[in-house]
Amino acid sequence: MARLKPQPYREVKRRFESAGFVEATQKGSHVKFVRRTGSFVDTAIVPNKAEIAIGTLRSILSQAHIDLEQWDRL
Repeated sequence: MARLKPQPYREVKRRFESAGFVEATQKGSHVKFVRRTGSFVDTAIVPNKAEIAIGTLRSILSQAHIDLEQWDRL
């Protein structure tokens, strides 16, 4: 498992979309991604910035119920 590194928004968006998330809404520079699986709905708010810091990215992945191993595979 690789270490988590700061990621650009475009890379985070690409990985979220490959995990089944769709861009739902945007308010200012924050984009809401939503994934519906059966009766569960996962939501993640991602800032549209040049680089997303490690701590912010960890929080986003926690919201989205994506573990680091799954993130590396995306």
